[in-house]
Amino acid sequence: MLEIKVETENWQHHVRVSAEELDGLVRRIGDDGDRFLVVQRIPDLPDVFAQVWHQAGGAYTVEHRDGAADRHFQATADTPEAVASALTGWARRRPGWDQDLTWSRLDMGPVQDVPPLDLPDDERAELEERVRETLVGGYATRAELAELAEDYLVTDDRRPVSHEQAIALADRLWLERVAEQATWQGETDPERLTRAFTALQRSGITARENFACCRNCGESEIGAAGDPDARGYVFFHSQCTDSAAAGHGLMLLYGGFDGSSETTEAIGHEIVAAVEAVGLHTEWDGDPGRAITVTPLDWRRRLVG
Repeated sequence: MLEIKVETENWQHHVRVSAEELDGLVRRIGDDGDRFLVVQRIPDLPDVFAQVWHQAGGAYTVEHRDGAADRHFQATADTPEAVASALTGWARRRPGWDQDLTWSRLDMGPVQDVPPLDLPDDERAELEERVRETLVGGYATRAELAELAEDYLVTDDRRPVSHEQAIALADRLWLERVAEQATWQGETDPERLTRAFTALQRSGITARENFACCRNCGESEIGAAGDPDARGYVFFHSQCTDSAAAGHGLMLLYGGFDGSSETTEAIGHEIVAAVEAVGLHTEWDGDPGRAITVTPLDWRRRLVG
């Protein structure tokens, strides 16, 4: 798999695709509503990306940016093969990946300085703590972190953090976390949990991580989130993620779609078996009315973005 995330105009997100899947996405674009794709690295890095625009019947416009505004380049290509080859080389950081296309630097205009935050020390600390809490959870994108930073201190008559300042703050804290996770070795507990959820999904149980904002919303939405013939479900919502990131374990919510306690209990046993099969520990007394808790849990989820 390529360590990239691909987003298309029709709001589809494809994480860690193969070279063949990336080739298929390039070949697909061209129709109205599906004319471009943006490729980011995993983890996402500020102002590092590649993107393609294509209207059916025309050439492909390819861009890539390597951080600074003066490192933004554009090229055209006649075939999807040439585009897919360049993007695959970019994703693999292959030396000379860009040599088969003719690139020109795009003038992105002057870079505007972002004024420093003008906040009291206590507000600055509170804001950074809240952004870090969400960052440690591991599911937010850089854009979502910036939105949080911009809105967190807003009142009816005060908006102390501008959009540009919020992006700068989110990116700074994001890069701190990227540097921290570079020191992690081996598989982490959240990655083990993802393996368990993947196995449950394949067995006919709709399994979703960081799903919805609360239990009520999650239980009202989970039925439409998976296959129509799913036997049951398991999920944890964003407040559960916050709890796990703070070191308090992770609560898993589950049930059977037929509404019977017998099915819910059976689903619970399947979840416990799947989670413990990947090396995690659960606490559950077998009561279908009680949540399953995964604990202890070292919550180090690697960022995607």
